[in-house]
Amino acid sequence: MAGHSKWHNIQARKSVQDAKKSKFFTKVTKELMLAARSGGADTALNVRLKSAIAAAKAVNLPKDKIEQAIKKGTGELAGENLEEVLYEGYGPGGVAILVEAATDNRNRTVAEVRHMLSKGGGAMGESGCVSWMFSQKGVFSFPKSFTEDQLMEIGLEHGVEEIMDEGEVWEVHCAPADFEPLRVAFEAAGMVSDDAEIAMVPANVVTLDMENGQKLLRLIDMLEDNEDVQKVHSNGDLPDEMLG
Repeated sequence: MAGHSKWHNIQARKSVQDAKKSKFFTKVTKELMLAARSGGADTALNVRLKSAIAAAKAVNLPKDKIEQAIKKGTGELAGENLEEVLYEGYGPGGVAILVEAATDNRNRTVAEVRHMLSKGGGAMGESGCVSWMFSQKGVFSFPKSFTEDQLMEIGLEHGVEEIMDEGEVWEVHCAPADFEPLRVAFEAAGMVSDDAEIAMVPANVVTLDMENGQKLLRLIDMLEDNEDVQKVHSNGDLPDEMLG
């Protein structure tokens, strides 16, 4: 399958250019609360929270805000009554779209997501219509300064499922349960990834032309700009020209 890293190359450029820091803060704060609520405040036992803290630090969320969000999640402080919701649908070129949301008002959020999908050339689908196409994976991106053999040497002992050549980077996949042990093992060997997260990875992709690729990016940008949307996943494979 085409790799997850192509999306990250484009999204990283967008993130650098995006001045809406408050929206990043809102999203990472919600994830901190949800992660702490679902698995507790001990990062040794809660991989999701550990990843959420790393994401919060990456956007420079102040330490006191991180701690406050965690306490809201565990109930030590009063917080929003957030629900996690997964919306499924289709985008330009018939690609599958998954939208992860965290909301205090389901009616508002479903209406907004449905409107954005329609406006962006797609449509909302029924629950289960596309989620079967994706599986949750730990995903790492490593620079080519490391060799495949080096990655495999560490990875074989710690649950690596697949190593893919994605042009400028290696993309490494593992089961979610192996994500944190594998990250620790790589770092202990001096192999720090450019990017690491637990993501929804498609089993197969839909190859898009330039027109539909641009439409898909615009749709994803629109969805991600919504304050209730946490993450957007797609099985669209963008043309290489869009990385230029």
